[in-house]
Amino acid sequence: MEYIILGVVLFIIIVLVTRIKIVPQAQVYIVERLGTFYAEWTTGPHFLIPFLDRIAKRVSIKDQIVDFKPQSVITKDNVSMQIDTVVFFQVTDAKQYAYGVERPLSAIENLCATTLRNIIGDMVLDETLTSRDRINKQITAILDEATDRWGIKVSRVELKNILPPREIQDSMEKQMKAERESREKILLAEGEKKSKILVAQGEKESQILRAEAAKESEILKAQAEKEAMILRAEAVREKKIRESEGEAQAIAAVQKAKADALAILNESNPTENVLKYKAIEAFPSVANGKATKIIIPSEIQGIAGLAAGIKELVVDDKKD
Repeated sequence: MEYIILGVVLFIIIVLVTRIKIVPQAQVYIVERLGTFYAEWTTGPHFLIPFLDRIAKRVSIKDQIVDFKPQSVITKDNVSMQIDTVVFFQVTDAKQYAYGVERPLSAIENLCATTLRNIIGDMVLDETLTSRDRINKQITAILDEATDRWGIKVSRVELKNILPPREIQDSMEKQMKAERESREKILLAEGEKKSKILVAQGEKESQILRAEAAKESEILKAQAEKEAMILRAEAVREKKIRESEGEAQAIAAVQKAKADALAILNESNPTENVLKYKAIEAFPSVANGKATKIIIPSEIQGIAGLAAGIKELVVDDKKD
């Protein structure tokens, strides 16, 4: 009997210990009591009442990433292609996530596939290949609105790969190659054009510089000739001034000498004979001029009287 009681007590202890549950970080436990929703357990220890409570679902509230397999879609211009998507979502309401939809990931995948077909069906091939961002935003908005009642927040949807048919890829590669060759030819032509323009501009600037240099050379030459003429004129003027000054000085000296001679003559109180002699000396210079008439003083009366005067003058000079 004691063993039975001990076994029962041990069983009760084991049951009680096993009913203690610790909810880890970033998880939520959905607890049901007698088959109906009872509570949402968050991080920390909790106790399940034996035979009444059970954990119906363990829900992660971390951001989750789901990579869905490629979906076959058809564009507006009837091109079939494969597109695979990556969905980023987070559970915001664990109760809605547990009871709102059966197999939530499958529901998100199917909803993403149908939304993608609808969006791609309104685009042509080239628009599909160049509108990734727009497609991502449209799918994200539609999925987020549809999954809100499931307690799911879709934060982002990305188109991972867009795979058109092989013949389309070959055609696109040829088109890209032709466009690259065309751009290369355009770039070469533009480079040659710019080169010719630069050469022409260089030649133009060179001609302008040569013309300006020739102009400056002519100006400098003219200025030099002008300065040389000015210097020569100044030299001639200086020469004439100096010659005039020399002549003036010579005349002044002669006049001074004559004045001095007259002064000396006056001081010596010359006799009448001396004055007659000086008149005779001056006579050749008067006669030597260009005048057509010569006035002879009245005192000079005959050659004999003039000679007698000269004789007396010579005798007086010897006596002195």
